[in-house]
Amino acid sequence: MKEFFRLLKREFKVFLGNSTLRTVFFLAPFVYATLLGLVYKSGKVENTPVLVVDKDNTPLSRQLTEMLEDNKSIKVIRFIQEPLSIKDEVIRYEAAAVVMIPSRFEADMLQKKYPELNVYINTGNVLTANFASKALQLTIGTFSAGASIKALQKMGMPATQAATQYEPFKANYITLFNTAGNYLIFMWPAMLAVVLQQIILLAMAVSFAAEFQGETFVKEYYKMRRWAFPTMLIKVIPIWIFSILIVLMYYFMHMIFKVPMPEGVFNFTILTAVFVGSVSFMGVFVSILVPDALKATQILMVIASPAFIISGYTWPLNAMPAAVQFIANIIPLTPFLKAFKILLIQKGSVELTFPYLKHLGILLLVYLILGWIALKIKLWLIFHYVKPVNAQDDTFEEIS
Repeated sequence: MKEFFRLLKREFKVFLGNSTLRTVFFLAPFVYATLLGLVYKSGKVENTPVLVVDKDNTPLSRQLTEMLEDNKSIKVIRFIQEPLSIKDEVIRYEAAAVVMIPSRFEADMLQKKYPELNVYINTGNVLTANFASKALQLTIGTFSAGASIKALQKMGMPATQAATQYEPFKANYITLFNTAGNYLIFMWPAMLAVVLQQIILLAMAVSFAAEFQGETFVKEYYKMRRWAFPTMLIKVIPIWIFSILIVLMYYFMHMIFKVPMPEGVFNFTILTAVFVGSVSFMGVFVSILVPDALKATQILMVIASPAFIISGYTWPLNAMPAAVQFIANIIPLTPFLKAFKILLIQKGSVELTFPYLKHLGILLLVYLILGWIALKIKLWLIFHYVKPVNAQDDTFEEIS
Protein backbone atom coordinates (compact mmCIF):
# COMPACT_ATOMS: atom_id res chain seq x y z
CA MET A 1 0.00 0.00 0.00
CA LYS A 2 2.91 2.33 0.74
CA GLU A 3 4.23 1.83 -2.78
CA PHE A 4 0.71 2.23 -4.19
CA PHE A 5 0.25 5.64 -2.55
CA ARG A 6 3.76 6.72 -3.53
CA LEU A 7 3.04 5.99 -7.17
CA LEU A 8 -0.42 7.54 -6.94
CA LYS A 9 1.11 10.74 -5.57
CA ARG A 10 3.68 10.61 -8.37
CA GLU A 11 0.90 10.16 -10.95
CA PHE A 12 -0.82 13.34 -9.78
CA LYS A 13 2.49 15.21 -10.05
CA VAL A 14 3.15 13.82 -13.54
CA PHE A 15 -0.35 14.73 -14.66
CA LEU A 16 -0.28 18.26 -13.27
CA GLY A 17 3.28 18.75 -14.49
CA ASN A 18 2.26 18.07 -18.08
CA SER A 19 1.18 21.41 -19.56
CA THR A 20 -0.61 19.73 -22.46
CA LEU A 21 -2.71 17.53 -20.20
CA ARG A 22 -3.47 20.45 -17.89
CA THR A 23 -4.67 22.54 -20.82
CA VAL A 24 -6.73 19.77 -22.36
CA PHE A 25 -8.29 18.54 -19.12
CA PHE A 26 -9.06 21.83 -17.39
CA LEU A 27 -9.23 24.53 -20.05
CA ALA A 28 -10.68 22.66 -23.02
CA PRO A 29 -13.98 21.61 -21.33
CA PHE A 30 -14.65 25.20 -20.22
CA VAL A 31 -13.79 26.65 -23.64
CA TYR A 32 -15.88 24.08 -25.52
CA ALA A 33 -18.81 24.38 -23.13
CA THR A 34 -18.81 28.17 -23.45
CA LEU A 35 -18.31 28.18 -27.22
CA LEU A 36 -20.98 25.57 -27.91
CA GLY A 37 -23.34 27.23 -25.45
CA LEU A 38 -23.00 30.54 -27.29
CA VAL A 39 -23.48 28.80 -30.66
CA TYR A 40 -26.77 27.18 -29.59
CA LYS A 41 -27.81 29.91 -27.15
CA SER A 42 -30.85 31.07 -29.15
CA GLY A 43 -32.14 27.50 -29.14
CA LYS A 44 -34.11 28.04 -32.33
CA VAL A 45 -33.18 29.39 -35.74
CA GLU A 46 -34.92 32.73 -36.36
CA ASN A 47 -34.92 35.30 -39.16
CA THR A 48 -33.96 32.70 -41.74
CA PRO A 49 -33.88 34.44 -45.16
CA VAL A 50 -36.69 33.40 -47.51
CA LEU A 51 -37.10 34.81 -51.01
CA VAL A 52 -40.67 35.68 -52.08
CA VAL A 53 -41.12 36.29 -55.80
CA ASP A 54 -44.49 38.07 -56.15
CA LYS A 55 -45.28 37.98 -59.87
CA ASP A 56 -48.90 39.01 -59.20
CA ASN A 57 -48.35 42.06 -56.96
CA THR A 58 -52.03 42.33 -56.00
CA PRO A 59 -53.67 42.97 -52.60
CA LEU A 60 -54.12 39.22 -52.05
CA SER A 61 -50.52 38.32 -52.93
CA ARG A 62 -49.27 41.18 -50.76
CA GLN A 63 -51.44 39.91 -47.90
CA LEU A 64 -49.75 36.51 -48.18
CA THR A 65 -46.33 38.20 -48.18
CA GLU A 66 -47.26 40.22 -45.07
CA MET A 67 -48.36 37.07 -43.29
CA LEU A 68 -45.00 35.49 -44.10
CA GLU A 69 -43.23 38.59 -42.76
CA ASP A 70 -45.13 38.25 -39.48
CA ASN A 71 -43.56 34.82 -38.91
CA LYS A 72 -40.51 35.43 -36.68
CA SER A 73 -38.79 32.27 -37.88
CA ILE A 74 -38.20 33.71 -41.34
CA LYS A 75 -37.06 36.98 -42.87
CA VAL A 76 -38.77 37.79 -46.18
CA ILE A 77 -36.75 39.22 -49.07
CA ARG A 78 -39.33 40.31 -51.65
CA PHE A 79 -38.96 40.34 -55.43
CA ILE A 80 -41.59 41.72 -57.82
CA GLN A 81 -40.05 40.02 -60.83
CA GLU A 82 -38.29 36.69 -60.98
CA PRO A 83 -34.48 37.15 -61.03
CA LEU A 84 -32.48 35.89 -64.00
CA SER A 85 -30.99 33.15 -61.84
CA ILE A 86 -33.03 32.24 -58.79
CA LYS A 87 -30.31 29.78 -57.67
CA ASP A 88 -27.72 32.57 -57.61
CA GLU A 89 -30.06 34.71 -55.49
CA VAL A 90 -30.56 31.83 -53.07
CA ILE A 91 -26.79 31.52 -52.67
CA ARG A 92 -26.27 35.29 -52.45
CA TYR A 93 -28.83 35.76 -49.64
CA GLU A 94 -28.18 32.32 -48.06
CA ALA A 95 -31.92 31.77 -48.35
CA ALA A 96 -33.50 28.62 -46.95
CA ALA A 97 -36.47 28.70 -49.35
CA VAL A 98 -38.11 30.48 -52.28
CA VAL A 99 -41.86 31.15 -52.49
CA MET A 100 -43.12 31.69 -56.04
CA ILE A 101 -46.45 33.55 -56.21
CA PRO A 102 -47.63 33.17 -59.84
CA SER A 103 -49.12 35.91 -61.99
CA ARG A 104 -52.97 36.04 -61.93
CA PHE A 105 -52.78 34.54 -58.41
CA GLU A 106 -55.61 36.73 -57.08
CA ALA A 107 -57.71 36.47 -60.24
CA ASP A 108 -57.47 32.67 -60.35
CA MET A 109 -58.38 32.39 -56.68
CA LEU A 110 -61.44 34.57 -57.14
CA GLN A 111 -62.45 32.48 -60.13
CA LYS A 112 -61.82 29.24 -58.22
CA LYS A 113 -59.20 28.08 -60.68
CA TYR A 114 -56.92 26.91 -57.85
CA PRO A 115 -53.57 28.52 -58.74
CA GLU A 116 -50.39 26.67 -57.84
CA LEU A 117 -47.97 28.19 -55.36
CA ASN A 118 -44.46 26.74 -55.74
CA VAL A 119 -42.15 26.61 -52.73
CA TYR A 120 -38.52 25.66 -53.31
CA ILE A 121 -36.64 24.45 -50.23
CA ASN A 122 -32.87 24.86 -50.08
CA THR A 123 -31.74 21.56 -48.60
CA GLY A 124 -28.07 22.56 -48.76
CA ASN A 125 -28.50 22.98 -44.99
CA VAL A 126 -31.00 20.45 -43.70
CA LEU A 127 -31.47 22.15 -40.34
CA THR A 128 -32.44 25.60 -41.68
CA ALA A 129 -34.44 23.92 -44.45
CA ASN A 130 -36.56 22.09 -41.87
CA PHE A 131 -37.17 25.25 -39.82
CA ALA A 132 -38.08 27.26 -42.92
CA SER A 133 -40.30 24.50 -44.32
CA LYS A 134 -42.22 24.22 -41.06
CA ALA A 135 -42.74 28.00 -40.85
CA LEU A 136 -43.88 28.26 -44.50
CA GLN A 137 -46.28 25.34 -44.20
CA LEU A 138 -47.90 26.90 -41.14
CA THR A 139 -48.29 30.39 -42.65
CA ILE A 140 -49.35 29.30 -46.15
CA GLY A 141 -51.75 26.73 -44.69
CA THR A 142 -53.34 29.40 -42.48
CA PHE A 143 -53.65 31.76 -45.47
CA SER A 144 -55.19 29.03 -47.63
CA ALA A 145 -57.72 28.10 -44.94
CA GLY A 146 -58.67 31.75 -44.37
CA ALA A 147 -59.12 32.39 -48.11
CA SER A 148 -61.31 29.31 -48.52
CA ILE A 149 -63.50 30.16 -45.55
CA LYS A 150 -63.83 33.77 -46.72
CA ALA A 151 -64.90 32.60 -50.19
CA LEU A 152 -67.61 30.40 -48.68
CA GLN A 153 -68.80 33.28 -46.52
CA LYS A 154 -69.15 35.48 -49.61
CA MET A 155 -71.47 32.82 -51.03
CA GLY A 156 -73.73 33.35 -48.01
CA MET A 157 -72.55 30.51 -45.80
CA PRO A 158 -72.29 31.26 -42.04
CA ALA A 159 -68.74 31.44 -40.69
CA THR A 160 -69.12 28.41 -38.40
CA GLN A 161 -70.48 26.27 -41.21
CA ALA A 162 -67.83 27.54 -43.62
CA ALA A 163 -65.10 26.44 -41.18
CA THR A 164 -66.54 22.91 -41.00
CA GLN A 165 -66.80 22.74 -44.79
CA TYR A 166 -63.13 23.55 -45.16
CA GLU A 167 -62.00 21.39 -42.20
CA PRO A 168 -64.42 18.46 -41.72
CA PHE A 169 -62.32 17.17 -38.79
CA LYS A 170 -59.61 18.55 -36.55
CA ALA A 171 -56.22 17.00 -35.96
CA ASN A 172 -54.43 18.04 -32.79
CA TYR A 173 -50.65 17.75 -32.93
CA ILE A 174 -49.18 17.56 -29.44
CA THR A 175 -45.40 17.67 -29.08
CA LEU A 176 -43.63 15.55 -26.49
CA PHE A 177 -40.14 16.17 -25.08
CA ASN A 178 -38.42 19.50 -25.73
CA THR A 179 -41.73 21.00 -26.84
CA ALA A 180 -40.15 24.31 -27.80
CA GLY A 181 -37.79 22.55 -30.20
CA ASN A 182 -34.88 24.15 -28.37
CA TYR A 183 -31.65 23.10 -30.07
CA LEU A 184 -29.57 24.22 -27.08
CA ILE A 185 -31.25 21.64 -24.85
CA PHE A 186 -30.93 18.97 -27.53
CA MET A 187 -27.32 19.44 -28.68
CA TRP A 188 -25.31 21.24 -26.01
CA PRO A 189 -25.37 18.67 -23.18
CA ALA A 190 -24.64 15.84 -25.62
CA MET A 191 -21.63 17.69 -27.02
CA LEU A 192 -20.31 18.18 -23.49
CA ALA A 193 -20.38 14.39 -23.04
CA VAL A 194 -18.45 14.04 -26.30
CA VAL A 195 -15.82 16.49 -25.04
CA LEU A 196 -15.55 14.62 -21.72
CA GLN A 197 -14.96 11.31 -23.51
CA GLN A 198 -12.37 12.89 -25.81
CA ILE A 199 -10.28 14.43 -23.05
CA ILE A 200 -10.37 11.26 -20.91
CA LEU A 201 -9.19 9.17 -23.85
CA LEU A 202 -6.51 11.73 -24.66
CA ALA A 203 -5.24 11.65 -21.08
CA MET A 204 -5.34 7.85 -20.87
CA ALA A 205 -3.63 7.45 -24.24
CA VAL A 206 -0.35 8.62 -22.77
CA SER A 207 -0.80 7.06 -19.31
CA PHE A 208 1.11 3.81 -19.93
CA ALA A 209 2.47 4.52 -23.40
CA ALA A 210 4.46 7.54 -22.19
CA GLU A 211 5.96 5.48 -19.35
CA PHE A 212 6.96 2.67 -21.74
CA GLN A 213 8.33 5.11 -24.29
CA GLY A 214 10.25 7.17 -21.73
CA GLU A 215 11.61 4.00 -20.10
CA THR A 216 10.50 5.15 -16.64
CA PHE A 217 8.07 2.27 -16.08
CA VAL A 218 10.75 -0.28 -15.15
CA LYS A 219 12.29 1.97 -12.52
CA GLU A 220 9.10 3.30 -10.94
CA TYR A 221 6.87 0.21 -11.06
CA TYR A 222 9.34 -2.58 -10.27
CA LYS A 223 7.81 -3.21 -6.84
CA MET A 224 4.32 -3.30 -8.42
CA ARG A 225 5.33 -5.85 -11.06
CA ARG A 226 2.99 -8.50 -9.62
CA TRP A 227 0.04 -6.17 -9.12
CA ALA A 228 -1.62 -5.35 -12.43
CA PHE A 229 -4.96 -4.10 -11.14
CA PRO A 230 -3.54 -1.67 -8.52
CA THR A 231 -1.19 -0.37 -11.22
CA MET A 232 -4.20 0.34 -13.43
CA LEU A 233 -5.92 2.11 -10.54
CA ILE A 234 -2.89 4.36 -10.06
CA LYS A 235 -3.34 5.57 -13.64
CA VAL A 236 -7.12 6.05 -13.59
CA ILE A 237 -7.77 7.51 -10.12
CA PRO A 238 -6.42 11.00 -11.00
CA ILE A 239 -8.60 10.99 -14.14
CA TRP A 240 -11.65 10.05 -12.09
CA ILE A 241 -11.03 12.82 -9.56
CA PHE A 242 -10.40 15.48 -12.20
CA SER A 243 -13.50 14.27 -14.11
CA ILE A 244 -15.59 15.10 -11.04
CA LEU A 245 -14.34 18.68 -11.27
CA ILE A 246 -15.30 18.81 -14.96
CA VAL A 247 -18.81 17.49 -14.27
CA LEU A 248 -19.26 20.08 -11.51
CA MET A 249 -18.13 22.77 -13.95
CA TYR A 250 -20.70 21.47 -16.45
CA TYR A 251 -23.34 21.74 -13.72
CA PHE A 252 -22.62 25.45 -13.23
CA MET A 253 -22.56 25.95 -17.00
CA HIS A 254 -26.05 24.43 -17.13
CA MET A 255 -27.22 27.16 -14.77
CA ILE A 256 -25.47 29.90 -16.74
CA PHE A 257 -27.09 28.85 -20.04
CA LYS A 258 -30.37 27.96 -18.30
CA VAL A 259 -30.39 24.37 -19.51
CA PRO A 260 -32.43 22.01 -17.31
CA MET A 261 -30.62 19.27 -15.44
CA PRO A 262 -31.42 15.58 -16.00
CA GLU A 263 -34.14 13.95 -13.91
CA GLY A 264 -32.83 12.05 -10.89
CA VAL A 265 -29.47 13.56 -9.98
CA PHE A 266 -28.39 10.43 -8.07
CA ASN A 267 -29.08 8.13 -11.02
CA PHE A 268 -27.38 10.57 -13.38
CA THR A 269 -24.34 10.56 -11.09
CA ILE A 270 -24.19 6.74 -11.18
CA LEU A 271 -24.58 6.78 -14.97
CA THR A 272 -21.80 9.35 -15.36
CA ALA A 273 -19.49 7.46 -13.00
CA VAL A 274 -19.87 4.22 -14.97
CA PHE A 275 -19.39 6.16 -18.21
CA VAL A 276 -16.14 7.74 -16.97
CA GLY A 277 -14.95 4.36 -15.69
CA SER A 278 -15.62 2.55 -18.97
CA VAL A 279 -13.97 5.30 -21.05
CA SER A 280 -10.88 5.39 -18.81
CA PHE A 281 -10.38 1.60 -18.90
CA MET A 282 -10.86 1.66 -22.67
CA GLY A 283 -8.05 4.22 -22.81
CA VAL A 284 -5.89 2.11 -20.48
CA PHE A 285 -6.31 -0.95 -22.70
CA VAL A 286 -5.20 0.88 -25.86
CA SER A 287 -2.36 2.64 -24.02
CA ILE A 288 -0.98 -0.72 -22.86
CA LEU A 289 -1.26 -2.32 -26.28
CA VAL A 290 0.43 0.57 -28.09
CA PRO A 291 3.77 1.49 -26.44
CA ASP A 292 4.08 4.70 -28.44
CA ALA A 293 2.25 7.68 -26.91
CA LEU A 294 1.63 9.44 -30.22
CA LYS A 295 0.26 6.31 -31.90
CA ALA A 296 -1.93 5.51 -28.89
CA THR A 297 -3.35 9.04 -29.04
CA GLN A 298 -3.98 8.76 -32.76
CA ILE A 299 -5.75 5.40 -32.40
CA LEU A 300 -8.02 6.61 -29.61
CA MET A 301 -8.84 9.83 -31.46
CA VAL A 302 -9.72 7.82 -34.58
CA ILE A 303 -12.08 5.76 -32.40
CA ALA A 304 -13.56 8.75 -30.56
CA SER A 305 -13.90 11.27 -33.40
CA PRO A 306 -16.90 9.64 -35.16
CA ALA A 307 -18.40 8.45 -31.86
CA PHE A 308 -21.10 11.13 -31.75
CA ILE A 309 -22.11 10.63 -35.38
CA ILE A 310 -22.58 6.88 -34.98
CA SER A 311 -24.03 7.03 -31.45
CA GLY A 312 -27.63 7.15 -32.67
CA TYR A 313 -28.25 10.47 -30.93
CA THR A 314 -29.06 12.44 -34.09
CA TRP A 315 -29.44 9.63 -36.65
CA PRO A 316 -31.19 6.31 -35.83
CA LEU A 317 -28.72 3.57 -35.02
CA ASN A 318 -30.98 0.94 -36.65
CA ALA A 319 -30.63 2.81 -39.96
CA MET A 320 -26.88 2.14 -39.97
CA PRO A 321 -25.11 -0.98 -41.32
CA ALA A 322 -24.56 -3.82 -38.85
CA ALA A 323 -20.79 -3.23 -38.80
CA VAL A 324 -21.27 0.42 -37.83
CA GLN A 325 -23.78 -0.57 -35.15
CA PHE A 326 -21.23 -2.99 -33.70
CA ILE A 327 -18.55 -0.28 -33.54
CA ALA A 328 -21.04 2.17 -31.99
CA ASN A 329 -22.02 -0.32 -29.31
CA ILE A 330 -18.44 -0.87 -28.10
CA ILE A 331 -17.90 2.87 -27.60
CA PRO A 332 -19.17 4.01 -24.15
CA LEU A 333 -20.63 7.24 -25.52
CA THR A 334 -23.44 5.36 -27.34
CA PRO A 335 -25.29 3.85 -24.33
CA PHE A 336 -24.49 6.92 -22.23
CA LEU A 337 -26.18 9.32 -24.67
CA LYS A 338 -29.22 7.05 -24.98
CA ALA A 339 -29.70 7.05 -21.21
CA PHE A 340 -28.79 10.74 -21.02
CA LYS A 341 -31.53 11.62 -23.54
CA ILE A 342 -34.10 9.77 -21.42
CA LEU A 343 -33.10 11.65 -18.26
CA LEU A 344 -32.56 15.12 -19.76
CA ILE A 345 -34.89 15.55 -22.75
CA GLN A 346 -37.58 12.90 -22.43
CA LYS A 347 -37.79 13.08 -18.63
CA GLY A 348 -38.55 9.38 -18.56
CA SER A 349 -38.59 6.96 -15.67
CA VAL A 350 -35.21 6.01 -14.27
CA GLU A 351 -35.99 2.33 -14.91
CA LEU A 352 -35.88 3.02 -18.65
CA THR A 353 -32.16 3.82 -18.38
CA PHE A 354 -31.25 0.51 -16.75
CA PRO A 355 -30.57 -1.36 -20.05
CA TYR A 356 -28.11 1.35 -21.08
CA LEU A 357 -26.54 1.43 -17.61
CA LYS A 358 -26.12 -2.35 -17.87
CA HIS A 359 -24.56 -1.86 -21.32
CA LEU A 360 -22.08 0.65 -19.87
CA GLY A 361 -21.34 -1.69 -16.96
CA ILE A 362 -20.54 -4.53 -19.36
CA LEU A 363 -18.21 -2.27 -21.35
CA LEU A 364 -16.49 -1.21 -18.13
CA LEU A 365 -15.89 -4.83 -17.10
CA VAL A 366 -14.79 -5.90 -20.58
CA TYR A 367 -12.25 -3.08 -20.93
CA LEU A 368 -11.11 -3.61 -17.32
CA ILE A 369 -10.48 -7.32 -17.91
CA LEU A 370 -8.84 -6.73 -21.30
CA GLY A 371 -6.63 -4.04 -19.78
CA TRP A 372 -5.74 -6.28 -16.82
CA ILE A 373 -4.80 -9.18 -19.13
CA ALA A 374 -2.78 -6.89 -21.40
CA LEU A 375 -0.96 -5.36 -18.42
CA LYS A 376 -0.21 -8.77 -16.83
CA ILE A 377 1.41 -9.88 -20.08
CA LYS A 378 3.23 -6.56 -20.40
CA LEU A 379 4.55 -6.77 -16.82
CA TRP A 380 5.83 -10.29 -17.41
CA LEU A 381 7.53 -9.29 -20.67
CA ILE A 382 9.15 -6.23 -19.08
CA PHE A 383 10.28 -7.59 -15.71
CA HIS A 384 11.02 -11.20 -16.61
CA TYR A 385 14.33 -10.22 -18.16
CA VAL A 386 15.44 -7.41 -15.84
CA LYS A 387 16.63 -7.21 -12.24
CA PRO A 388 17.71 -4.33 -9.96
CA VAL A 389 21.42 -3.70 -9.63
CA ASN A 390 21.17 -2.22 -6.12
CA ALA A 391 18.74 -2.23 -3.26
CA GLN A 392 17.36 1.16 -4.11
CA ASP A 393 16.22 -0.19 -7.53
CA ASP A 394 17.62 2.89 -9.22
CA THR A 395 19.32 0.98 -12.00
CA PHE A 396 18.49 -2.29 -13.75
CA GLU A 397 20.22 -4.79 -15.95
CA GLU A 398 19.00 -7.46 -18.33
CA ILE A 399 19.16 -11.07 -17.21
CA SER A 400 21.21 -13.10 -19.64
